[in-house]
Amino acid sequence: MLMRTDPFREFDRLTQQFFGTNGTTTRPAVMPMDAWRDGDTFHVEFDLPGVDPESIDLDVERNVVTVRAERPALENEAELIAAERPRGVFSRQLVLGDNLDTEKITANYNAGVLALSIPVAEEAKPRKIEISKGEDRRAIHA
Repeated sequence: MLMRTDPFREFDRLTQQFFGTNGTTTRPAVMPMDAWRDGDTFHVEFDLPGVDPESIDLDVERNVVTVRAERPALENEAELIAAERPRGVFSRQLVLGDNLDTEKITANYNAGVLALSIPVAEEAKPRKIEISKGEDRRAIHA
């Protein structure tokens, strides 16, 4: 269903701890996600609290889903006491298996959660194959 091949994920986490959590277009912040399969549908949810739905960009190219969003920096001149919530650009790519139908992805943003539903492709669903019975064979006597 979902390829989880990201050898640099731990490196990204350490880099964000060292350099901060604000995302830029060259170094986007991570967005936490959950993914699961329920019957013939694959579900993915991304946490994007405080993100304007207009800033969310969802692209599909072949079997790669890319989600980009932005939470703007605070504009006031107040002195920050704590700044633990990441701001800036968020990006996440998912490499989907060939058994999912990327043409029928639906997306919904509610209460800070972007939810994707991706159906399993019809050709990937299990199916029964009917076995035909052959005609009775008779010996020919000459």
